[in-house]
Amino acid sequence: MMTADASEPSEHPEPSEPSGGRPEVRIGAGELRGTREAGVAVFRGVPFAEPPVGPLRFAAPRPARGWDGVREAVVYGPPPPQGGHFGMDALARDAAGEDWLTANVWSPDPGPGAGLPVMVWIHGGAYTIGMSGLPEYDGGRLARDGRVVVVTFNYRVGPEGFGRIEGAPGNRGLLDQIAALEWVRENIRAFGGDPDRVTVFGQSAGGGSVAALLAMPRAAGLFHRAVAQSAQGTFFSPGLAADIAAACAAELGLRPTLADLAAVDPARLSAAGDAVGAKAARWADRWGRAAHRSIPFSPVVGDDDLPVTPWQALTDGAGRDVALLVGHTRDEQRLFTAIEGLLGQVTREQADAALRAYAPGPDGARRYREALPAASPEELYERVHSDWLFRMPSLRLARAQTAAGGRAHVYELTWPAPGMGGAFGACHGLDVPLVFGNLDRGQPAVLIGEGPPPEAETLSARMRAAWTAFAAHGDPGWPAYDAGQRLVQLYDARPAVAPYPEEISRLIWQDHAFAALPLTGG
Repeated sequence: MMTADASEPSEHPEPSEPSGGRPEVRIGAGELRGTREAGVAVFRGVPFAEPPVGPLRFAAPRPARGWDGVREAVVYGPPPPQGGHFGMDALARDAAGEDWLTANVWSPDPGPGAGLPVMVWIHGGAYTIGMSGLPEYDGGRLARDGRVVVVTFNYRVGPEGFGRIEGAPGNRGLLDQIAALEWVRENIRAFGGDPDRVTVFGQSAGGGSVAALLAMPRAAGLFHRAVAQSAQGTFFSPGLAADIAAACAAELGLRPTLADLAAVDPARLSAAGDAVGAKAARWADRWGRAAHRSIPFSPVVGDDDLPVTPWQALTDGAGRDVALLVGHTRDEQRLFTAIEGLLGQVTREQADAALRAYAPGPDGARRYREALPAASPEELYERVHSDWLFRMPSLRLARAQTAAGGRAHVYELTWPAPGMGGAFGACHGLDVPLVFGNLDRGQPAVLIGEGPPPEAETLSARMRAAWTAFAAHGDPGWPAYDAGQRLVQLYDARPAVAPYPEEISRLIWQDHAFAALPLTGG
């Protein structure tokens, strides 16, 4: 956790960057002193909102207070309470502290006059885990090679950010994201960024968050371009979210109210959310697809902040003035199949159950089987999971955007990850190290393997160039998507522009509405 240095004010009101020196900037709250890494000025752990603890627990974010003197900005702020997946709860405990809502900035040219494009990253993690300080999200290479200012930040996840708590505002994690974007608007010029050229980009739940922000009236005007990578397509109705919150509170013998939960230790509340997720199948008759997939938290549709789903909002023209880049990987589900120990083990019964649970409409399962008569149980299982959770929600964003007169560019990552003998394919999360250029660090590095091959470096350079060109000019370098040709960028060892390749899935899902998931009954 960072600390304030209240000794002597800095002598440099403008950025100070002598050769080998430490950069300093002045923002609205005070002065910051960062570090210089490989030619990039880096500022970590900068508060964009007050710690949401004590009387501010479960409240909407409030702007951070200022400080005297020069604040050291060299260490990531502590992450918010986490679910236990992949040991993230332990990481959060090791970085103890209450200043959960902090941002980090990488700039190749800090200073009010640089006017560089800004890219604001929203991490994924199923709305349950995630923190900006993970090594795979280091923005140095993207900022340096692309001449952009990169911003990452923490937002509340799990029950703290997305639990439906009576007496508290909903979608607090999304409100944190809006607060971070407001902070960028007010302060990014000091870091060399142009507040009128802000691109928000995110993957998985971060991609779903980007979609949600496009639908939120409060977020209008805070960003000008948007990148949704493998957008998680789950959005909850108020009834479903309230029922899941009640189950989480019941794990603690409490009610899902502000009065009951405000004093509960955040780690205990996160553990209760984990417990409900682990046994969600027992509520399958009430929670439907959310239970089958063990997804206890997602943005809630129906309040003033998020009145309709992103697909409906884009269809209604909400994103018409925001250029959109959206896409997914070919084998989204493969990562989860591996984590579940099912690679090569999926039975016909499991495939049939997946088709019944996730295929759209009354005849969706039949249509999958008829369109793919030679597919193995594992192929059917992975395809319907990939389509429901990531691929078709992402494609539908592009369709809704273009139908309303907006512009969207679509891609699919088809390059198979070389790690583990190629078992992962082009799986969920593979795009993250490629976009950031961090091929040998963090959890996604397992997908690429020890010592990134030259083709990984080449593909990463191409994707970084496309993402930063989109941030700078709104054009990633391939034609916009349209309902006729449906041209998309395929990222492989030899990238190509071609018609969207998942035609079978597109046709099966083309009439699906992607409504908020309901509470299904008794």
